[in-house]
Amino acid sequence: MQLEQKFREILKKIKAYNYVFSIVGWDSNTEAPRESFKRRSEMMGILSKELFAIETAKETIEVVNELYDNLSELDDHLQREVKKAKKSLDKIINIPEEEYVEFMQLIQMSQLVWEDAKKNNDYNSYKENLKQIIDFTKKFALYYAPDQDPYNTLLDDFEEGMSTKEYDEFFTVLKKDLVPFVKKVLKVAKNDYKKFINDSYDPKKQEEFCDYLIDVMKFNRNRGLMKKSVHPFTWNTSPEDVRFTTRYLENYVFSSIFAAIHELGHATYEQQISTEFDDTLLNGGTSMGIHESQSRFYENTVGRSEAFWETHFDKFKELFPEQSVGLTANDMYRAVNFVEASLIRVEADELTYPLHIMLRYDIERKIMAGEVSVDELPELWNDLMEQYLGIRPENDSDGVLQDVHWSGGMIGYFPTYALGSAYSAQIYYTMIKDLDLDEIIKNNELEKVNEWLKERIHKFGSSKTPKEILEDVTGEEFNAKYYVQFLMEKYSKLYL
Repeated sequence: MQLEQKFREILKKIKAYNYVFSIVGWDSNTEAPRESFKRRSEMMGILSKELFAIETAKETIEVVNELYDNLSELDDHLQREVKKAKKSLDKIINIPEEEYVEFMQLIQMSQLVWEDAKKNNDYNSYKENLKQIIDFTKKFALYYAPDQDPYNTLLDDFEEGMSTKEYDEFFTVLKKDLVPFVKKVLKVAKNDYKKFINDSYDPKKQEEFCDYLIDVMKFNRNRGLMKKSVHPFTWNTSPEDVRFTTRYLENYVFSSIFAAIHELGHATYEQQISTEFDDTLLNGGTSMGIHESQSRFYENTVGRSEAFWETHFDKFKELFPEQSVGLTANDMYRAVNFVEASLIRVEADELTYPLHIMLRYDIERKIMAGEVSVDELPELWNDLMEQYLGIRPENDSDGVLQDVHWSGGMIGYFPTYALGSAYSAQIYYTMIKDLDLDEIIKNNELEKVNEWLKERIHKFGSSKTPKEILEDVTGEEFNAKYYVQFLMEKYSKLYL
């Protein structure tokens, strides 16, 4: 079809620009020198303007709209692509070019502004930048859907089909059924592993252990690599180029270990997507919720399992003999599942983690509703932390400045972390009907898990919606009770 051929040509050009943006973004987050960002922002502004012109060109609009008007004549995959293209087009054509370019330049500089503010505990140096990001994000959402709650538009961007209605229902289940259990576990007397957890660990040895984990997870080194960054993340342009980062904190060894396993979950998903989707809009994971289901599955269900540390604690002891003297694999299992109220989301234990997400969801709703100003955010953050977890940050670096997401314009992303954890529990209960997961982990055969997930989730890329993926895998719609069941079963055995 000539129209489809033209669609492919336009898409290929857009993908080429996005490839460059992606490479630059990787470099910005890993090793770009500090003084490079001003020039980089200027160059990205020029490229952003060119990309905007392609995406909003008369030809692009005509091709996408004509294909959309003839959806019934297209095959299933092309229908899905055209629907995604139409949605994206309807968003961007309503944004003035100068605002789009200004926003892209702002985002390019925001990483550095946030990093400095976090490092120096200087929220005031960041708040104006954040205000501009919030204003742009809200404005763009309203351009697309002026009669809709802008937060619902943003939530749907990260998890197709989700709105405050669905998230409210989800978090209501957690508040009703899980939060009382969490508070009960927090009160239980526990073995104190803090000295072990917060001992001094050589970052180079930590890096060596994380490198070991790459092979444990059966990650294809010929198609990816690991580096370090301030905030761990996964990056990819295709299944043949998938990279991830972790970070090394001398006095918190679990930060690097579980960030690496978490990001390897994301990276494995991306490596296992069928290459048939490379030149389409169906490449990449289908949503952030499904993506987080994979990273949280590997991080928590695999990485925090007793079987995992029965198998890999010897390697840990080999690298850290002084810190682990006298400890057993069971001690390690209990240490990595030590439950306590903590300030930092990425270092939170599995059980209290969803409370961190509920806090951010509450704040984002208020931000988008205009109920809180950037000046009020630190105090609101601290109040909610005290309300949910009974602790209060002593500084903004441990509070409102701790996450990178808002500096990247990613408002609406946070709820997918909890949603993904819930998805992973539902997927887990299906998986164990087919696989003896503990035996697989003990035998260091995670390729069997990778293959199971590839055939049911990964290889489809975004050719299916998140809801379709979950229903096809588990045979039912999303049910948050699996998440509650998983956590209560695991932590009752550990603590009650």
